[in-house]
Amino acid sequence: MMASPPHVDEAAMPTIYRFGPYRVYFFAHENQATREPPHVHVRSGNGFASFWLSPVRVRDYQGYTPREVDRIRRIIGGNREQLLRRWHDFFDHAS
Repeated sequence: MMASPPHVDEAAMPTIYRFGPYRVYFFAHENQATREPPHVHVRSGNGFASFWLSPVRVRDYQGYTPREVDRIRRIIGGNREQLLRRWHDFFDHAS
């Protein structure tokens, strides 16, 4: 019998982009107290990472090779405008 995929709370961690095995999301409540600059989290079966969006740069990562982190950074960079728009649409209206 195949195990069910882990439950993802889309309200608390809305998915804002998918590319291959990568799920790009943010935590819905993390920015309310800290007012951190725009950033996203990325997760796949291999690990997780987070990236600042202005400019696009690695915030932290675990489980990925440096080569894979660079690949993900390029994906984030290529979709930066869309990701920033999703960030601002969510957080600017959540206040």
